[in-house]
Amino acid sequence: MPSSLRPVLPILIGASVLMTLSMGVRQSLGLFMTPMTQEIAISVSDFTLAIAVQNLAWGFLQPVTGALAVRTGFRPILLVGAALFAGGLAVLAAAQGLLAVMLGAGIMIGAALACIAAAMALSVASRAVPAERRSAILGIVSAAGSLGSFLAAPIGQAMSIEFGWRSGIAAFVLLCAGLLPAAWYAGRVDRLPEPRTAGPQFGDTSFAVALRTALSRPAFLVMAGAYFVCGLQLVFLTTHLPSYLALCGLDPMLSAQALGVIGCFNMMGSLFFGWAGGRWSKEGLLGLIYVLRSVALAAYFAVPPTPAATLVFAAVMGFLWLGVAPLIAGAVVEMFGLRWQAMIQGLAFMSHQVGSFLGAFGGGVLFDALGSYELAWRLAVAMGLSAGILQMLFALPRRRPPAPAPA
Repeated sequence: MPSSLRPVLPILIGASVLMTLSMGVRQSLGLFMTPMTQEIAISVSDFTLAIAVQNLAWGFLQPVTGALAVRTGFRPILLVGAALFAGGLAVLAAAQGLLAVMLGAGIMIGAALACIAAAMALSVASRAVPAERRSAILGIVSAAGSLGSFLAAPIGQAMSIEFGWRSGIAAFVLLCAGLLPAAWYAGRVDRLPEPRTAGPQFGDTSFAVALRTALSRPAFLVMAGAYFVCGLQLVFLTTHLPSYLALCGLDPMLSAQALGVIGCFNMMGSLFFGWAGGRWSKEGLLGLIYVLRSVALAAYFAVPPTPAATLVFAAVMGFLWLGVAPLIAGAVVEMFGLRWQAMIQGLAFMSHQVGSFLGAFGGGVLFDALGSYELAWRLAVAMGLSAGILQMLFALPRRRPPAPAPA
């Protein structure tokens, strides 16, 4: 551990734990879709609508919580989010119908994620470390979010099989007891002076000026548009993969194993892309991730699944999963500086979450209408290839026009 990072180690650990628990539990909720829908008599599309509402609440509140952190500091926002997350899980565990599922899994967890998940945790980490180490540290903190799936999915599935789905969610409530101390320690970042960056410095400018500046930057708009497709693909997978495997007659435990493998390889991918983002174009790497993900989705869904193929697919997707987080966070800092990072990153994430809404709810609607996921995965692949290629093309260096010759 470099001596320059030792004073901020509690902050980085707190941010990492926030990522670990919030992302791991949130990505594992799809495990409970089949038993929950059967017991409380709601449809697959009802459950996926709640997950879609969660993603919309998360996305649309993310710029708001990011802006509030500029005014109030990070600690109050993080603590409120930690309490909301545990409360939302408790409401979901006691659900008897769609209203409680919508409130717990949808609104409460969605609002909580806007307070404690990737955009906020990575903004905390960005402020705590020097610029030359920032990309690698963001990769490490992102990798912590992957550890959560590796831990949470097997625990939730095992408890659900042995004692019922309510016990599986109750186990998640206990896991999330660690969110409050993590939020407290991560909030120590408020005591640190804001470091200077090589990018623009907004200073004490208003929310409106920062917003207009971000929305006038073509590179940011392309990145946010591609992030839309990223959300669509990933939430389609986390929400519907367990149902797809059950439909194909495979062991229910395979779903938890696949999510665990995704979490394990997620760590390696986050570390790699955090390191790579400090050496090559972050936008170009984002485009490469989107293209490779789409190829992997097409290769997996084009043939009947097997346990071995599912785990290999999970490993590939895991490596390409959360690596976008340090790249997006680092690109936003390079474009706009640190002060409004959480808010501007939240704008991009809002686009991501609109895509997540379509991935979760749209996948459920297409399944209910057609009885299969064929059209849903084909659309996800086509959109991913288009977004990835556009992002890579836009990342290419542009040749400046030659200077006019002197008269």
